[in-house]
Amino acid sequence: MEKVYERSSTLMNIPMHYCPGCTHGNAHKLIAEVIDEMDLKGKTIGVSGIGCSFLSYFDIDVVGAPHGRPPATATGVKAANPDSFVFTYQGDGDCSAIGIAEALHAAGRGEKFTTFMVANGVFAMTGGQKSPYTLVGDRTTTTQDGRDIERDGHPMKMAELVAQVPGAYYVARGSLSSPKNIAKSKEYIRKAMKYQMDGKGYTFVELLSTCPTNWGISPVESLKKVDEEIEAYYPLGEILTPEGVA
Repeated sequence: MEKVYERSSTLMNIPMHYCPGCTHGNAHKLIAEVIDEMDLKGKTIGVSGIGCSFLSYFDIDVVGAPHGRPPATATGVKAANPDSFVFTYQGDGDCSAIGIAEALHAAGRGEKFTTFMVANGVFAMTGGQKSPYTLVGDRTTTTQDGRDIERDGHPMKMAELVAQVPGAYYVARGSLSSPKNIAKSKEYIRKAMKYQMDGKGYTFVELLSTCPTNWGISPVESLKKVDEEIEAYYPLGEILTPEGVA
């Protein structure tokens, strides 16, 4: 029988710790597949933020960074290994809250590494607190009556912010909610990785993800929420390309 699919060699064959319905596994799968397809496994270095991180799952060299500091760490890693593919893997809390300065300054310097930000709208690992990506009206452990603009401010749009910084080269937002969106997200991941290996500037791919446990809904309902609510506020697509802002 012809084999039509096999596990990426970059993914470790171990059980995942993620909650049922979490789409971090989809993000791992896409990144690992592109690493394999671009023959980069032996020259890839990942930098992990704090949260639902990938440290155990990728058969590559990985550096663990303090909360919010993966871009600063990746700057040093890339400087010491300029021919390697270097990426940070961060949640929206890690990247757009405590780590926002690190990401924006990396973009401003035109650092030649890639950030993958997996956004599920909460600080998932620490108890489900509000993150910059929590939608207005959404309940978290720190917004138990729903996010209120007057009290809590507006949700952040990190990809659009990064796209405005001179030095950023490619910025896109994908989703992990459906086969169609997953396929498109893989295209964005591939482009970001290729631009880095071509020696271009900072590349950033945001991936909208689910967190049914902290959202308090079923996995199926969480996918529907991404498609119908979250994507309405965070539109999918390429936001910055070599030709300019989309």
